Amino acid sequence: MEITYNESQLTEVANTLIQKAPSKIICFHGEMGAGKTTLIKAIVRQLGGVGEASSPTFGIVNEYHDQDEQVLAYHFDFYRLNDENEAFDLGIEDYFSTDVWIFMEWAEKVKSLLPFDTTEIVIKVVDKTTRTLLLPE
Repeated sequence: MEITYNESQLTEVANTLIQKAPSKIICFHGEMGAGKTTLIKAIVRQLGGVGEASSPTFGIVNEYHDQDEQVLAYHFDFYRLNDENEAFDLGIEDYFSTDVWIFMEWAEKVKSLLPFDTTEIVIKVVDKTTRTLLLPE
């Protein structure tokens, strides 16, 4: 599936991903500034996340909760990882065994650790305000 959108359509795109993603473990691929974190923020909002989602670049992983303080998603940003072993140190395999949404940026740095049912999404920059999302069907 291919979706071309702009920022005013993020809520609709987030809802589509929630409904159509083949799994809850999603890797977001795209160049720096493509809008990976922005889209993840919209998805967390649509899932009922409390508070503002943010990029976990420096902390590697953020945990998002719903209004009942239940974990609804983990958001990883592996940009700063130098080695896959650093992901093991975070306990990544434990995160994968949960039944919550897992969003990953720069997951190519931990490719050999990803579960077989991971959904790969590509975001391409069309122009300054427009993106195209590629979602496997």
